[in-house]
Amino acid sequence: MAIEILDALACTDQPLDRFLRDWFRTRRFAGSKDRAAIAERVFDIVRHRASYGWRMGCEMPRALAIASLLKDGEAPDTYFCGEGYGPSALDDAERQAIAAPPDGDPLLSVQGEFPQFLEPELTRAFGADLLAEMQSLQARAPVDLRVNTLKRSRDEVLEELHSGGFVGAEATPFSPVGLRFASASAALGTSTLFESGAFEFQDEAAQIAALLCAAKPGERVLDIAAGAGGKSLALAALMQNKGEIVACDIRQTALQQLALRATRAGAGIIRTHLSNPDPPEGLFDAVLVDAPCSGTGTWRRQPEQRWRLTPETLAARMATQDALIDDAAVRVRAGGRLIYATCSVLPCENEDRIAAFLARHAEFTVRPCADLWRESVDTTVPKGMARFFKASPRTTGTDGFFTCVMERTT
Repeated sequence: MAIEILDALACTDQPLDRFLRDWFRTRRFAGSKDRAAIAERVFDIVRHRASYGWRMGCEMPRALAIASLLKDGEAPDTYFCGEGYGPSALDDAERQAIAAPPDGDPLLSVQGEFPQFLEPELTRAFGADLLAEMQSLQARAPVDLRVNTLKRSRDEVLEELHSGGFVGAEATPFSPVGLRFASASAALGTSTLFESGAFEFQDEAAQIAALLCAAKPGERVLDIAAGAGGKSLALAALMQNKGEIVACDIRQTALQQLALRATRAGAGIIRTHLSNPDPPEGLFDAVLVDAPCSGTGTWRRQPEQRWRLTPETLAARMATQDALIDDAAVRVRAGGRLIYATCSVLPCENEDRIAAFLARHAEFTVRPCADLWRESVDTTVPKGMARFFKASPRTTGTDGFFTCVMERTT
């Protein structure tokens, strides 16, 4: 079944976790333990596609599955025997590949499990630490929660989680409203606390980006490319549900989901707005551009994304980022803030986009994130925060993320 899933995954752009959910929904004959084992095998293979393909000299799903067994110290012919529901027996070429591992060291892109075309850009980002950074993106991500302070305090949620049997939660090191589980039961998403709007699932790096918006009660805030609104919800809590947040996106379905989440969270100041064809009216105290990007910072959670990225899709993302930030600039009032964020670790989507924007817009200047944090957040300045906020699993223990805050001077 893992081989069948990998074959089918190549024909869709659906996120792997959702694809697996839908796959098993139509195959009820697989028990819960089988589903867990299959999903774990698939995620492992996707995370290590480059090295497994190098080991077998082939990246077809069947070869990758064989390599995953070799990594686990298991004999492939125990499974590849053509009996029952198992795959057909090993052929001569597969037996030869199993018996004769490749000579020499694999390429850096194979060791780091990333597309080879990204090596120059990742080297720009991490220098000599490239391999260590890429290896940290191969691990499983923790489960981070953002406590909704419109409903509960962090201490209250932590206590209620523990009393409800969800043990292991700890306060996040930087976000004052974050909680972290090293791993958590799926039941967390159907718990009474979640259904009551007491918390949302959100990585700590995204929480930090929302905090850097420094949104205050009574302000008018625009969230461009808001999606399902994770940051709009965080901003509503920061603003104590006072003021106005206009959440824009080109996808009506995402905005409908945001409206439902806002109702659950008690965030009455959020107004959704379909970006196309009419832009929102007026000027704003703060405009957040959470730009569509390569998603390189989320590879722990969505390992399939690394293999779907191409030079062409990356170039298209950069063009979109430039268009969005230019559109955002004209909506910031004098003295207001423009916040640019991505879940990418690539300089071409981050520092390069800011440099190009500032060259086009002399009316904006960068406000160092570390200074802004000291002024508005009463916790230790996060690692990776100086002029910009640059996060990665290795440096901050979060997803990879980038945030820049700019102020309009005229």
